[in-house]
Amino acid sequence: MYKKLILPLIFIFASLASCKKGGVENPLFSIQDNSTLGINFTNTLNEQSKTNVFTFRNYYNGGGVAIGDINNDGLNDVYLTSNQGGNKLYLNKGNWKFDDITDKAGVKGTKYWSTGVTMVDIDGDGWLDIYVCHSGNIIDRKGNELFINQHNGTFKEEAAKYGLVDNGLSTQSIFFDYDNDGDLDCFILNNSFRPIGSFDFSKNLRAVVDELGGARLYRNDGGHFTNVTKQAGIFSSDIGFGLGVSVADVNNDGYPDIYVSNDFFERDYLYINQKNGTFKEDIQEETGHLSLASMGSDIADINNDGNLDIFTTEMLPEGDKRLKKMTSFESFDVIKLKQHDGYFNQYMQNCLQLNNGDGTFSEVAFKAGVSATDWSWGALFFDMDNDGWKDIFVSNGIYKDLTDQDYIEFLGNRENMAKIAEKRKFDYKNFTDKMVSTPLVNYAFSNNHDLTFTNKVKEFGLDQPSFSNGAAYGDLDGDGDNDLIVNNVNMPLFIYKSNAEKLRNNFVQIKLQGEGKNTFAVGTTIKAFAKGKEFTYYHQPTRGFESSTSPNLLTIGLGKVKQVDSLQIIWPGGKYQVAKSLPANKVYTYKMADARLTYNFTKPSVKQLFVETEKTLFDSVPKHTEDGFIDFDNERLMLQMLSTENPYMAKGDLNKDGLADFYFGSSKDNPASIYIQQQNGRFKLYRPKDLETQTYLENAGAVFGDFDGDGDEDLIIGVGGNEDEAGTIVYFPRFYENDGKGNLHRNPQKSVHAATNASVITAVDYDKDGYLDLFIGGRSVPGTYGASPESYVLHNDGKGNFTDVSKQVLGNNRPGMVTAAQWADIDGNGYPDLVIAGNWMGIKIFKNNKGKFTEDKQLDNYKGWWGSLQVADINGDGKLDILAGNIGLNSKFHATATEPMKIYIKDFDSNGTRECVTEMYRSDHVPYVFHMKPDLVGQMPLLKKKYLKYADYAGKPFSEIFNDEALQGAEVHEMNYLASAAFINEGGKFAVKPFPYNAQLSNIGTILVDDIDNSGAPAIMLAGNFYGFKPEVGRLDASYGQIYKYTKSGFQYIPPAKSGIKLTGQVRSSLMIKNSRGEKYYLFGINDDKLKAYKLR
Repeated sequence: MYKKLILPLIFIFASLASCKKGGVENPLFSIQDNSTLGINFTNTLNEQSKTNVFTFRNYYNGGGVAIGDINNDGLNDVYLTSNQGGNKLYLNKGNWKFDDITDKAGVKGTKYWSTGVTMVDIDGDGWLDIYVCHSGNIIDRKGNELFINQHNGTFKEEAAKYGLVDNGLSTQSIFFDYDNDGDLDCFILNNSFRPIGSFDFSKNLRAVVDELGGARLYRNDGGHFTNVTKQAGIFSSDIGFGLGVSVADVNNDGYPDIYVSNDFFERDYLYINQKNGTFKEDIQEETGHLSLASMGSDIADINNDGNLDIFTTEMLPEGDKRLKKMTSFESFDVIKLKQHDGYFNQYMQNCLQLNNGDGTFSEVAFKAGVSATDWSWGALFFDMDNDGWKDIFVSNGIYKDLTDQDYIEFLGNRENMAKIAEKRKFDYKNFTDKMVSTPLVNYAFSNNHDLTFTNKVKEFGLDQPSFSNGAAYGDLDGDGDNDLIVNNVNMPLFIYKSNAEKLRNNFVQIKLQGEGKNTFAVGTTIKAFAKGKEFTYYHQPTRGFESSTSPNLLTIGLGKVKQVDSLQIIWPGGKYQVAKSLPANKVYTYKMADARLTYNFTKPSVKQLFVETEKTLFDSVPKHTEDGFIDFDNERLMLQMLSTENPYMAKGDLNKDGLADFYFGSSKDNPASIYIQQQNGRFKLYRPKDLETQTYLENAGAVFGDFDGDGDEDLIIGVGGNEDEAGTIVYFPRFYENDGKGNLHRNPQKSVHAATNASVITAVDYDKDGYLDLFIGGRSVPGTYGASPESYVLHNDGKGNFTDVSKQVLGNNRPGMVTAAQWADIDGNGYPDLVIAGNWMGIKIFKNNKGKFTEDKQLDNYKGWWGSLQVADINGDGKLDILAGNIGLNSKFHATATEPMKIYIKDFDSNGTRECVTEMYRSDHVPYVFHMKPDLVGQMPLLKKKYLKYADYAGKPFSEIFNDEALQGAEVHEMNYLASAAFINEGGKFAVKPFPYNAQLSNIGTILVDDIDNSGAPAIMLAGNFYGFKPEVGRLDASYGQIYKYTKSGFQYIPPAKSGIKLTGQVRSSLMIKNSRGEKYYLFGINDDKLKAYKLR
């Protein structure tokens, strides 16, 4: 009892204390005193034997907020839902005074466990009605409620009359005109009745209709709603754990689409409107990955490009302590199994899906800085400061730390499990009292105008610790900016007054009057143009989590712009009107009845540079098939797979017909292939017997060349894959000798003695003796991730016999985990220099002076996760520049010059095996062990006694776990630069030019440079993506390939709509090949997928 009384007081005092002086002097928002306003509301939960988190898993999910003008007096009113107490309606009297009119209005409700709420004019009479969702399978008072506005300050409950009772575990409703017939239809998001533990994941039940749960789509048929869920193509199954729903026109075709965020194991849904009353669920085709336990969602244009982007919240903590104490990650095996069973690619993180405008989205949350906000609910895009760019507010917190790993181990105790199973002996309080309550600070991300955000929750005055859930914004005082209301569990709600007017940013406010039954014109798109800027708004009041914003008034921030040059209003159904020269800081009203134009949603056709052509080149398109090896099974502390780097490709001319042929690499248990070009430009498969029978090896880099001096091209293939024991002869590269007729045979007499797990192989005559020499890059030491393997420079005697001269050339023949290398005359002295790069190393340049080498270390300090290289003159000055593909800036990894990411390789526990421990700085600028406790103590059992509990390990700086003595003698490598970049040769010195934003959204696995239009200015083709990280890292999949040209003003982007190139999957290699007519083909090798080929139109 004492705890029940004291905790709410602690939270109230904490909130009041944070509002006092000592915080920010002039915050963007000021928290209001609820009692002064007249809004006395708390969503209080009273746990009982039949109503607690063990009887109802969504017990702590909280309630919602709806803002809207229910009496048409020009002031926004407020409705709040409570889970166990009564809901409340507050009438705005002006000057920040509100009256509780709940009882008079008749909107308290009679059902149990209210959740989401939406204000909507459902009957088309111009007055807002209120639709309230209900959940909770505890008391038999289910069914949603619809309160119809009687125009006199009272409402009448008529859900049954309208056909909208719906007895599911409803989370939220959203109203929109999906068929453009002039009235509002209804989508009700429900949560599953079934316990999580009752599912067999291998039996995907997505298409099986569940009569008790599942989402519902109701079509408005003249005022009565008809369930059209199944015929419209909407999933309504018991694996749908719906927590968030958003509606917007994501493909700009004039019809609203639906996004559903699902909790737990089920993937989210993106329903694309087919314009015929049906939807196509298309999320796997349009995105790369999703949030795992998706919660709230919102859709808006965050970068002012006219395309609507999608944000979903999840539960990933930002700080090390809560990350390691509250979080567990599924294994790579489990994720692969779920992907196989149709649950798609889901990871623990918020997701920000950037709309590419071509039917695809790139997930950019890490690059944007919005990936981790702890246990998050509400997700709201809105322009908090009226600068013209939408910011992000995230409400978070859970009243009890349900995922505390120490508590879960306590629950997992066999005796406790038995008590829970035998409900007669189960005293819930013995378990809930042991759960910790940790109030969290919400997040307020300020838009930096460059697709990145900065959390300014303190500067914005929104930093009160809480257990926040539903949230909504709206102008409560008529001053032109959006105020904010946040519903909390077991503590008073937050009401924030916006002080954005003090920033003197300009705005316009828009009132929309629709036609027919859609009186508030829900579904209207507004585009404001001012001083060369575009501001796009989609009018859909229901947003975030269980909440709805004001449908009466839309605020468009303009920053310092004083006038809107042009305002386009695209009404539902396609009617269209334009207003011009609108002075700022005014309210404008527009009527759909006045629209005389019809908007053309057809996108203008663009003649694309390239056309996809692989099907015309091959009888059967080359396909790489990955084997099932999982590196993490052998090395639990490694962060990336090294066995999935095929297909490597190489080109040559085997039959001396003047046409380029190419090699296509393979993984273990699959043969590599050679494709011989025919005179008609097609390719014929050639697979020598010696190549076909050696599938027990994983092929690595390969190179064609006349290595034995007989006038034809031979083939040397490295061995890689990280699957066999290090240092054995299995890793010797294989020499395939050409018989002069284009036939290859392995010559065991010409073994290449370089037993390294190889990556790249490249050939050049470095000493001008007329014979091709080799560089073989060592990728890794199998079994010891991070350790530097041997790389080799091999001198050719002209007969295909090679001598190891590595130490003479490289100095140290273990330069790092090499991924890429190229010979090129960087300094213009007529001798090829060697450029190499790799993971956890810098870019190394070995200058060649007549066969003698010295290392140029000026780029060695750029230590990264380099994966590709290309040396070319991209600016036409006659000097060779270096283009290097890195991991990019959109991953969980953080590394800078002042906060490098490091790995330490040592036998820490003296068991004869070296371990690799990773150190990384987090947002508090303190370095921590990257690994989660189960992995670290599983690899080093001696640490288990020291870190028996998760709390003992979480939040400990790296130096407390591994002190100087422990690190003594360790092999150390670091990363301090993660961006992909061009290093421009300025006559011996290099200027660093990072690639633009789009090129940093994923790793770059291959680079191709070619003058595609004969302009003299080469195009730079970049492609990548990498899926083989540990689950706690996530995956890189945001790239669809990019093309740039380098100009005096920097990199000029050629968008996919213009280029015609769209590369999905993990692109590992690329080649440009000409046919007999001189036409160029661009080939791209993709891991575990078919080759893609493009040619210029």
